[in-house]
Amino acid sequence: MIIYNVTVNIEDSVHDEWLKWMKAEHVPAVMKTGYFMENRICRVLVNEESGKTYSIQYTCRNLKDYETYRDTEAPRLQREHSLRFKEKFVAFRTLLEIV
Repeated sequence: MIIYNVTVNIEDSVHDEWLKWMKAEHVPAVMKTGYFMENRICRVLVNEESGKTYSIQYTCRNLKDYETYRDTEAPRLQREHSLRFKEKFVAFRTLLEIV
């Protein structure tokens, strides 16, 4: 199985709005694509100079499912996030394999 991990540092000024939107809209939209089996939002427990950091994890069956999601669905969903929280976040993505 594969974990698609998105790490986001979100500015304090939009944190509450962002977290509410992630839980109510963005994560459900990602799950609705059908490529992932489960998800979790984890707060990264570090002292930040600014903002708060989260790890949003989505589990899929295999690399092919992730690649199809990445190529067909991710651009639209990432664009929505970027437009809504423009210049208020930094994000990076990693893939993990459960062994």
